[in-house]
Amino acid sequence: MYQREFMQQAIDQAALNLTTNEGGPFGCVIVQNGQVLARAHNRVLASHDATAHGEVEAIRAAGAALNTHDLTGCELYTSAMPCPMCLSAIIWANIKVVYYGNSADDAAAIGFRDAAIYDFIDHGLQGDTLTLSQHDRALSLPTFEAYQAQNKQLY
Repeated sequence: MYQREFMQQAIDQAALNLTTNEGGPFGCVIVQNGQVLARAHNRVLASHDATAHGEVEAIRAAGAALNTHDLTGCELYTSAMPCPMCLSAIIWANIKVVYYGNSADDAAAIGFRDAAIYDFIDHGLQGDTLTLSQHDRALSLPTFEAYQAQNKQLY
């Protein structure tokens, strides 16, 4: 169930970058059973890492705190609608509940490209954003088949 205090903590994380300049104005909090597991904010500029979004940073910290990649039962509060990369990370982490503040359009209004990425996805991965093409499947498929044959853990 939504709790405003956790959204405020996510917003507070976002506000840190108004002075630290570590990244954009995006913050995140991950909660389990009413307790904060992780707080994080965007660190793209500080870490020189395009994936260091607040949600990804918080997922990494929560996973470390719980010693697992599976964050089933956790809730994520974020100051803005997660970008497609962050949504994917949230899904991979098995987080089923996300509460967000600002929209993708709000992010676009201040210059962030989230909406453009959603448009690229909506248009079947076609457009000027990226050229995506498959090659040499026959070379890469045996590794997948060997992994499957070994009954490795799936996640």
